[in-house]
Amino acid sequence: MAAAAECDVIMAAPEGAGLLGGEEETRREAESFKEQGNAYYAKKDYNEAYNYYTKAIDACPNNASYYGNRAATLMMLGKFREALGDAQQSVRLDDTFVRGHLREGKCHLSLGNAMAASRCFQRVLELDRTNPQAQQELKNASAVLEYERIAEIDFEKRDFRKVVFCMDRALEFAPACHRFKILKAECLALLGRYPEAQSVASDILRMDSTNADALYVRGLCLYYEDCIEKAVQFFVQALRMAPDHEKACLACRNAKALKAKKEDGNKAFKEGNYKLAYELYTEALGIDPNNIKTNAKLYCNRGTVNSKLRKLEEAIDDCTNAIKLDDTYIKAYLRRAQCYMDTEQYEDAVRDYEKVYQTEKTKEHKQFLKNAQVELKKSKRKDYYKILGVDKNASEDEIKKAYRKRALMHHPDRHSGASAEIQKEEEKKFKEVGEAFTILSDPKKKARYDSGQDLEEDGMNMADFDANNIFKAFFGGPGGFSFEASGPGNFFFQFG
Repeated sequence: MAAAAECDVIMAAPEGAGLLGGEEETRREAESFKEQGNAYYAKKDYNEAYNYYTKAIDACPNNASYYGNRAATLMMLGKFREALGDAQQSVRLDDTFVRGHLREGKCHLSLGNAMAASRCFQRVLELDRTNPQAQQELKNASAVLEYERIAEIDFEKRDFRKVVFCMDRALEFAPACHRFKILKAECLALLGRYPEAQSVASDILRMDSTNADALYVRGLCLYYEDCIEKAVQFFVQALRMAPDHEKACLACRNAKALKAKKEDGNKAFKEGNYKLAYELYTEALGIDPNNIKTNAKLYCNRGTVNSKLRKLEEAIDDCTNAIKLDDTYIKAYLRRAQCYMDTEQYEDAVRDYEKVYQTEKTKEHKQFLKNAQVELKKSKRKDYYKILGVDKNASEDEIKKAYRKRALMHHPDRHSGASAEIQKEEEKKFKEVGEAFTILSDPKKKARYDSGQDLEEDGMNMADFDANNIFKAFFGGPGGFSFEASGPGNFFFQFG
């Protein structure tokens, strides 16, 4: 702020200048006001300095230095737009007024008009070729122009982080430039840094409640945070201020379309029309790929639809897409975990439930995790239902029939003519069928098995299990089979 560091001193008019008595008195009064303003300025009481410079201007409105001094004061108060008017008036009154040109240039630069600032500093150098302040400020203006140029290119490339960087650098020279601040805020919103973007936009709106760009950015933040109804209100307000605001117009149209499609999809889902709900959510997902939070919800909603349609792998994919967009989205983790449970992908289910429970330690989430862990443990044991080829809800008769069929299928005597490798494999299967029947035919053992308990811990050592004894017990009564020993541990049978 070197251009505003000192006030200007005007020399008293020489005696005998021919001023009328009233004019001389007025001039002296104006000078007195200016000197008092200088004193307050030196004490950094810029408000009082402003008042006295204004009195001086009111008394002598054609004095360039009075406007220059008031411009310097307004600059110190951060009121660059008002300061610009005074600086311009000072050089209109005196085109050789170097400090006036410096202050005008500094105001232009602070407001982000680097081209106009450059012209002012060049004028100073025409008047004073070695002026160091003008030389430095001219370099600053060139730097701002370069940051603007790079930012424009990077915005088109959607490299929003680079744009934010450029605007931060430019704002070091142009702290009062709303245009730079708005561009930065818009990029922050596009990067998902909504609180920062809102803060910048809100600061501008406090100074200028009619700023259409700031209203647009404020709406954009709400839109991307899935507060679509409130967002539309800001977009509409921005369009009232600037009916041709293209970005606000597009965002408003997208927001209304997204809201309508999502609501129609929700309605179809509630009515049980899952096919239509799927189509509507899919159409909604095509409206605006930049709206991450809303799209995350749409993916999760579509995942729910797919789970209702029993398209579980598609449901998992949708939930995964939702989580990619929003890795804090608990509902998507829960939906995906349930789909993993339904498809018996228990390790994945446990991982998702652990993530949920780490985030929200509720009793319900703890129970979900516990259930998944039990199922995972169960899945790593022998699946006796699968061995017998029956459903988990099979009746006692169904279990017996299944055992009869599988035991006869895998009995070693039936494969006595096969190779040693096949005989070994069939013996293994025969034993497993006997194990399965032993557990599933006993209600207490079955209940413990279904609950995930470790049967060996309960005293059942399946390593010493003898499948032949189960076979004899099952087929040994009156019936159509006869058994004779043909060697240690072996039986042959014939169909009756």
